[in-house]
Amino acid sequence: MEPLASKIRPTTLDEFVGQEHLTGPGKPVRVATEKKELFSFILWGPPGSGKTTLARIYANALDAEFHEVSAVEAGKDDIKKIIPKRGTLAILKPVILFVDEIHRFNKAQQDFLLPFVERGDLTLIGATTENPSFEVIAPLLSRCRVFVLNEHSEKEMEKIIAYAAKKISAKGGSASGGKIPKDARDWLIAMAQGDARQAITVLETAKKLYGEISIESLKDAIQSKHLRYDKKGEEHYNIISAFIKSMRASQPDAALYYLARMVKAGEDPKFIARRMVVFASEDIGLGTPTALVVANAVFRACETIGYPECAINLAHGVAYLANAEKSRASYDAYQEAVSDVEEHGNLPIPMKVRNAPTKLMKELGYHKGYTLYDKDSYLPDKIKKNKYLKGEKN
Repeated sequence: MEPLASKIRPTTLDEFVGQEHLTGPGKPVRVATEKKELFSFILWGPPGSGKTTLARIYANALDAEFHEVSAVEAGKDDIKKIIPKRGTLAILKPVILFVDEIHRFNKAQQDFLLPFVERGDLTLIGATTENPSFEVIAPLLSRCRVFVLNEHSEKEMEKIIAYAAKKISAKGGSASGGKIPKDARDWLIAMAQGDARQAITVLETAKKLYGEISIESLKDAIQSKHLRYDKKGEEHYNIISAFIKSMRASQPDAALYYLARMVKAGEDPKFIARRMVVFASEDIGLGTPTALVVANAVFRACETIGYPECAINLAHGVAYLANAEKSRASYDAYQEAVSDVEEHGNLPIPMKVRNAPTKLMKELGYHKGYTLYDKDSYLPDKIKKNKYLKGEKN
């Protein structure tokens, strides 16, 4: 049976709720749709923000031959089956390939797509919850525009939930007119964290199972395992926060527990590894300089090996980082330097430390009087007494 979220999916931009910065009057997606401009693009945004819906609306407006694949399941053979379908049809209709979760395509799969996009054999629309700068190869990314979607606001979620409730009510012959109690609606909005699809799914499940919409029925409906760890929801942020704090507090057991939670929930291993790379410099830094080497090695292992084996590499790295001696000296020093840059702007660089590649520059005093150990030569005069890296002999 087709889920309600799919049944009530908008088919035009006028029906679409949210993403006004893309779909409002004069905004890029609306203009491209109205003018039938054909180009490849990537939709980057959280779950349930409307990526698939926008792709379908765009393709429908251009009367395109639309093919939808999931990068989790599809491979080169699936794409090959699409390409030959062009034939003489290409004269009449553009061919659009929508790749959901395009970040799941590995480099080889993305390389395979590249020439077809480059030649215009097909127009690519990718959807991703991950930063395409990290997940999409540069040659493919350079041939696509990137549109960033935001999670739905509370007001937008109210509209979406009200519409879904009305449809559920009409289907069930309810006399309530689709109205749901305000406390239940507010709870559902807070739980969904801007994810329209999740809100509609929970609403539909609660109605089917319990015959009514209340906070209690919504809470019972959300017990399904696949709804309990949303990569953009509260639980996602709670776990990654606990994971980082456990390593910061040198608590390897807790850190490994939260790592296991994320791995079992199917979190992208590269997301976890990226957080570890940041942590290695931000929290460990000069305390254990080799921490960054280990964290980068873990990230590389996640890239090349993948699940399930890279979970072992993650565990190795987590145990090392949690036990490492920690120092935030370099991080704090950088933040102080940034503060001075923001406050003072582009202060004149001391003449002594300027490069002097030409005769004129030498005559103007560039590099004149420079000595390696003159501590007052390096910073601009206005801040030359400032010391960012505390406790160091410099």
